[in-house]
Amino acid sequence: MKPHLRKLFRIPVFALFLTILACGQATPAPASVDRTTLLPDIKYSPESDFWPPTAKDGWTQPVPLPFPANTTGGEDSPFLLPDGQTLYFFFTPDVSIPAEKQLFDGVTGIWVTHRSGEAWSEPERVWLSDPGELVLDGCEFVSGSIMYFCTAREGYTGIQWFRADFRNSLWQDWRYAGDELRQSEYEVGELHISSDGQELYFHSSRAGGLGDLDIWVSTMTSSGWGEPDNLGPLVNTPNWEGWPYISSDGQELWFCGQSKKGRPGPAIFRSVRQPDRSWGPAEEIISTFAGEPTLSADGMTLYFTHHYYSEDLGTMLEADIYVSYRLP
Repeated sequence: MKPHLRKLFRIPVFALFLTILACGQATPAPASVDRTTLLPDIKYSPESDFWPPTAKDGWTQPVPLPFPANTTGGEDSPFLLPDGQTLYFFFTPDVSIPAEKQLFDGVTGIWVTHRSGEAWSEPERVWLSDPGELVLDGCEFVSGSIMYFCTAREGYTGIQWFRADFRNSLWQDWRYAGDELRQSEYEVGELHISSDGQELYFHSSRAGGLGDLDIWVSTMTSSGWGEPDNLGPLVNTPNWEGWPYISSDGQELWFCGQSKKGRPGPAIFRSVRQPDRSWGPAEEIISTFAGEPTLSADGMTLYFTHHYYSEDLGTMLEADIYVSYRLP
């Protein structure tokens, strides 16, 4: 998923944001605006896609979610709650707009949509800061009434992990979570915590890996998250692997990596838990500009991000959330 999906822990948006904060420039906080007023006119679709995603046998051909979940803008980083009815995602109105302008557009950040039948509701902004505070949030992970998210904001250096609590139908009490996750010590990138709360999976380029980004796991101990273990060569390679997702039953590890089928862009892989609790050989499930998988609790529905690219692969055109169904 690199370099074009390096958001937050990964793309130039945050690098530019941090430069602005570090320079101490007086910058007004963005005003809340109607996101539709900032959307491009052109909508890309499977019919106009030069590089459509493809699925392995046993999965349906991926298709984009309908409007208003997807727009002509960039929908990315989906995260589905176990009930299959609530979908969080990162949104920016126009992937062609320079990152430094997205910082102040008033709409770039985390959003949520709810499912009713086959339709998805008009997305709503998820506010994780006080009015007037300059922030940029993303890479959300939700477990019950807790959300972990990465953020760059005033008063903090670099990109940090925060957490928030869901109460009275609102996310509130956002606070620093880097010490809890041992972020600086373990170099914790985008993460997923198993449903039993005992395993923390994350990607990192920390020392001791097989090369570039690797996926690591830390186990909960009486004193917090323990020393991470590398998942080893059946999952990691000398290239890059990241953006882990653990199925609700804890038996499948989904992640992104470089396609082994020669397809352009990132691909989505799955590894199955073995009897000794290790992870088996990874297989490529979705190819061609496919990333950041998230699944329904029964494991039958896979959502992911697909980025549209120009025919010459030189320009990213749009990003949508796609879905594929596991065949019985």
